[in-house]
Amino acid sequence: MEDSIITKNKQYWDEHADLWFGTTALPKYGVKFVTEDDLHFFSDVAGKKVLELCCGSGHSLKYLWDKGAGELWGLDLSQKQLDNARQFLNGSGCDPKLVCAPMEEDSGIPQDYFDYVYSIYGIGWTTDLAGTFKKIASYLKKDGLFIFSWGHPLHYCVAKSYATGEDEVQNGELVFSRSYFDESYFDMPVHDTTVTFANRKISTYVNALYEAGFIIEKMVEQTDEQTLADSTDNGPKAQKARMIPLSMCFKCRKIGG
Repeated sequence: MEDSIITKNKQYWDEHADLWFGTTALPKYGVKFVTEDDLHFFSDVAGKKVLELCCGSGHSLKYLWDKGAGELWGLDLSQKQLDNARQFLNGSGCDPKLVCAPMEEDSGIPQDYFDYVYSIYGIGWTTDLAGTFKKIASYLKKDGLFIFSWGHPLHYCVAKSYATGEDEVQNGELVFSRSYFDESYFDMPVHDTTVTFANRKISTYVNALYEAGFIIEKMVEQTDEQTLADSTDNGPKAQKARMIPLSMCFKCRKIGG
């Protein structure tokens, strides 16, 4: 089943990469979410070796290159995404090593090598969370940092209709459309097709990180101040963001050798 999900999602990204060009990239961590300008998780990236999982169109890689990163690698499931990244970065001086492979598989990425591994709104696509975290730990040096963001679990089970893709915020109340405890795969309509992933509990992420040899230095689930303060934006997503976090972000450190 997992192989078929990877194949299906790869096809989606190969066909629709252009529609996501430059979206949800550093300094942004997510939808209506605090940014790297607030968190400073990459405060000492200068000269460091950095790997991005699900690197997309390369905008986050360029952001860290401008911050002085010494060596950049990017991995993505979609060759079209990597083609877009190469085109975007052409002439910028940023020339990362780009690898086309699923994050769940061995792809020749060096071990005990990187100071940072990160993923901006990509890690939730994995079909093997525990295995992917263990691979990430193997890529990092001791005390290396793993930083990732993804949609908050409540975002995918509260006030969302997967049949229509429309938010259901009524009279200032949010409605559960699926159980928080349901971690089975589901199809979510996007553009003219669907993508498939599982909505995992926060405890699932925490326990998988621990088993992979990480400690969590910080977890953030904070709506950005502009959304909280903007009384003129009364759209469904803004209403939802004022009541629950739409995104979450983890900063973790590898403690094993």
